[in-house]
Parts: sequence; C-alpha cells; structure tokens
Amino acid sequence: MNKLSNEEQTLYQLLNLIEEGYLTVVNHQGEEFRFGKEGSSPNLRLIVRNSETYRHILAFASLGFGESYMYGWWDEENGNLAELAGILLSNGVYTKARGQFSLVLKIIFQRLLTLPNLVANSVKNVQHHYDLGNDFYRLFLDKSLTYSCGYQLQDTDTLEEMQTQKYELICKKLSLKPGDNMIDVGCGWGGMLIYAAEKYGVYGTGITLSQEQANLAIERIDKRGLADRLKIVVSDYREVEGQYDKFVSIGMFEHVGKGNFSVFMKKVSELLKPDGIGLLHTIGTVGLGGRDPWIEKYIFPGGYLPKLHDLTQEMYNANLLVAHCENLKPHYAKTLNLWSKNFRHNKEKIMALSDKYDLQFIRTWDLYLQVCEATFLNGNSQLYQILFCKRRQWQFETPLNFKIDKPSTKIWESH
Repeated sequence: MNKLSNEEQTLYQLLNLIEEGYLTVVNHQGEEFRFGKEGSSPNLRLIVRNSETYRHILAFASLGFGESYMYGWWDEENGNLAELAGILLSNGVYTKARGQFSLVLKIIFQRLLTLPNLVANSVKNVQHHYDLGNDFYRLFLDKSLTYSCGYQLQDTDTLEEMQTQKYELICKKLSLKPGDNMIDVGCGWGGMLIYAAEKYGVYGTGITLSQEQANLAIERIDKRGLADRLKIVVSDYREVEGQYDKFVSIGMFEHVGKGNFSVFMKKVSELLKPDGIGLLHTIGTVGLGGRDPWIEKYIFPGGYLPKLHDLTQEMYNANLLVAHCENLKPHYAKTLNLWSKNFRHNKEKIMALSDKYDLQFIRTWDLYLQVCEATFLNGNSQLYQILFCKRRQWQFETPLNFKIDKPSTKIWESH
C-alpha cells in the first residue's frame, strides 16, 4: 500500500464516524478503504480521481467538497449523491468536518453573515439564479413551473399534483374568497396567483426581481384571460406600496438576508389591511449558521436560512400575530427528489440549450439538488409555513382546519 498523505488520512479518520450505511472509498491510486457497517444500506462507492480532493476538502470544507465534485475530481459510482450526503449528515461526519474549518474559511463565513442585502445586490443575486432561462427550468419543474416545496398527500403523487396541493393548502389557510386582493412577494412564474384567481376568484399582484420570470408570468396570465385580475411587477419588496387583504410569500424569504428580517416584516405589516391575513412559506434551519459557502458562491448568492424564533420574533415586533405554523420538511425532500430525477433524465436536453450549460454546470446543479434533498431528509433544513394576521386581533375561524381534498391538476393542462 502506498503512503497516504496527511490530508487523506485525516479524511479517513472523519469517515470512521460512519456507523450506519457502508461506504467504500477508492482513492486516486486505486486503493480501497471501507467505512461503516458491512451489509447495511445504503452501500455506496466513492471514486477519487484527483489527489487534490483531500486537501481541497480539508482546506475549504463544504466549499471544497462542492468544488472538487464540480471539477470532476470525485464521483459516487452510481451518481447517488443524495445518499452519500445522507451518510455524512446522519453519522455526524459533516458536523465534525465543519468544526475543523480553516481559519481563512471561518473569516469568510463570518463576513457572509454580516453582508447587507442592498436593493442593488438583491437584483443581482436573484438574476444569478432565476434568469438562467425559462427553458432550463421547464426541463425539471412541473407544468405549473413551481420552484418551491410541494405538498404530498399520497406516496404516488406526481410533482404536478404536489404543487397543486400546495397551492390549495395555502388558499385554505389564507381563507381566500372571491374579490380578495392578494399580493404575492416573490411570485416566480405566477403559479400561486393563477391558481388563486382561477379557483378562488381573487385579484392579485405578483412581485419579482427576475425579468425572465415576469415576462413568462405575464404571458401565461394573458393566455388565460386573467389580465384584468392579475398583474406582475418587477420590483424589490422594499419599494412596493399599497394595502391588500391577503399576503403570501413562497420560497422568497431565503433571499432577504439576515440583516433585513425586520425590514421585511415591517413591510409585510404595511402591505396588509387592518384585518389582513398572510402566509410565509420559507426554508429554515435548526443548525449553526444560515449560509453554506458553496451554495452562497455557486447557487444562491445572498441567501440566508432563518431559525423559527428569528421569524416569530420579527413578526411580533412588526405587530403580526402568528396563528399557525407547520413544518413541511419531508415534503421538500420528496419535491427535491422528483426535481433531481427530472434534471438527470433531461441533462442532455439541458446541455443542448446553450453552451453555458456545460458539464461543470450540470455537475453543479446535480450536486445542489441531491445534497439539498439529503439535508431535508437527514440534516438541519426545515420548511416552515407560518400563518399570521395584522395586529393582535384574531382573524381566523376556530378551530383551524386545513384538511384539503385532492385538487385537479387540469388547471395547468390547457395552456
């Protein structure tokens, strides 16, 4: 056996923490090392092609882990990145490794936590992710073009069914009724507004910072004959004016930034009428830190995952009363699993769209989707839906009952 570098030996010491699952590492010299419980599941095989992998991971932790995969330095033999990340998370390997951050990375990470999300930065950050092209997102999202956690009622639910069920659940929670005027901050391609207008007869305004999203949302609204009920505005939430009966924000708060939590909640309070009702749907965390350096650099610049008490405290400060909170953590793991399958199935079609969707881009997004799935299955990621109302007066029926019937997905088929 060849002499191992200090970095390789250190990584193997971390992998010795594995008790559940079985991992074989084939190093760059073809030597095999085994960790975990033989015969247990999952049984994975990690192939290391470049000796720089060990040093890069030890020096930069999750940033190094992600970059070395992007560069093609390592692979799981069958592409099971979610299961690989799951083993590292569930056995405490990731936590232990994170505790061994280099001083340089700790300084970088602390700087990320204190950077403000100014309006100009927010526009640039959103465009980095959401202006990749509508055709790209069509190849792994469902027909409704919904890029947020779905809601699963049955094990056999399709992605489209899960997203339609999510919209129905939110409509029930908001007690939508014909004529309600609703604002959707972070409206994406307009799925929530379209569903609420067609199913519940609401009027709505969608806010997005992505011009590509806005263009397609307006096109979809026009084709459905809803232009007299719905409008899309390209704007930062801080610049929005007016008052509304209902407020909703789905999968946008993650981009607000820690320093703007109070600004966001105060704006929500301003936008709601005195008897208004709102719902915030956001990823959260129960772990240390709300940013991952690799995600920050390559996927979501400016993102920050809140803790639940951060949200409820800022709501209280903004004179918003929390009425109900639900954690849809397992539903997001399933959603990500389906996105990931679609992405891998269509990777050749994605690469054919443009030269910018090269092999490194494909590896980056494959890792992103699968690792996120693992963090909802085995890690600290949570998905909160928080229902609230303006001021301290109770605005809801008692008892709260959000059981929904399975809605039809035909709403997305005719357009």
